[in-house]
Amino acid sequence: MKRTLALGGVAAGLLASALVTQPANAAGDVASTPLASTGIAAKNIAALWLAENAANLVNATPYDVETQVVSKHVSTGGPAADTKPGVVPAIGDEKPTTSTSKNVNLPKTTGKVFFSDGFNWDRKSHRWVAVNPHWCSATSVQSNYRNLVATAGSCVYNTETNKATLENWVFVPGYYQGKTPWGIYVGKQAFTHYDYDVYEDGDRNYAFVTVYNGLKLPSGGFAAIESDADLGAWTEVTETVAKTYKFHFRYKGKYYVWKFIDAGRLGDNVGGQGFAYNQKVGQNVYVFGYPSGQHPDGNQAFTGKTLKWSYGKTFAAKASAIKAEELLGVKSSFTGEGALGSSWIAQYKSARRLGYLNGVTIGVSDTDGNKRYDTSVSPYFDGEAYGVYKAAANLWSGSIA
Repeated sequence: MKRTLALGGVAAGLLASALVTQPANAAGDVASTPLASTGIAAKNIAALWLAENAANLVNATPYDVETQVVSKHVSTGGPAADTKPGVVPAIGDEKPTTSTSKNVNLPKTTGKVFFSDGFNWDRKSHRWVAVNPHWCSATSVQSNYRNLVATAGSCVYNTETNKATLENWVFVPGYYQGKTPWGIYVGKQAFTHYDYDVYEDGDRNYAFVTVYNGLKLPSGGFAAIESDADLGAWTEVTETVAKTYKFHFRYKGKYYVWKFIDAGRLGDNVGGQGFAYNQKVGQNVYVFGYPSGQHPDGNQAFTGKTLKWSYGKTFAAKASAIKAEELLGVKSSFTGEGALGSSWIAQYKSARRLGYLNGVTIGVSDTDGNKRYDTSVSPYFDGEAYGVYKAAANLWSGSIA
């Protein structure tokens, strides 16, 4: 199901900076849904994505749900702060720094989230094949246990089928053509605003996902056991345990499952962006993501294979078709497919590759009618967004290796 949305907006405001404050937020505003509630479930998910040289990751396509926002200018409305502005420092940036850089160094925190409609056993290829594998953009963000990912709500909650969440959800920072340089992080629990979970309110189209410690493969990856020398990548288990795993092997009457190596916590490996809320409209932000797909005129501007960035000043916007009255817009040439969930980073320090997450892309628009996308839109991060973030940022996930 794709929707076309009416968009409009006006420019306003300057960048606000303030100490962290506690906004009023009722516990009932936060919706939480488990993704992989056990270690075995998480290992199965990771194994399915990494099998056969990460074939399912490579074959995934950009998610294109509700990406196109039809432009219609309006002169009223837009976001408003609900409490005092506040910021949460980025990982490693808790103490202020004055380092600067003239170059735009891309953040290590950004990567892709992958999900599918399940997996089927393909008898021809003799492997598990992901059903409708897709990906969005996402970023690691500051949290107490350095285990939190931020993206669009539509990249976590299944608005096409109205099921609770998208299946087999993993985050791969720095992903490139099947490579997982810092490991693969399986989603444990998803958090969003109640109004998005229940009503698909566009003003609340954001999500925060706690992830387990990363998993990586032993050196050389996995192969079938053909001799004792191959046992290094496998762990011996009982027959009962083996049959709870998608990938298990019987060798000389014993049962084995894949041996994963703990890659450590997400934030320790790639850092985590800070979080800013109730900021004034009109500040400059960098947008980092993996845009793909075509412009309306058919031009294929981006492949989705590499991380891209754009830069601009936020302005107020509306999209009444999704009951979104408090959006931010920014001029950007990003196409929608793949760019969903792209991180909007305010006060980005290129030398440290850190700043404050202040939005996530939920759609793109061709506002001047020349058949080229020129604008991206995001929910406005207010005190209620901070409340959802804070609920997720305080939960531990742990190791599953």
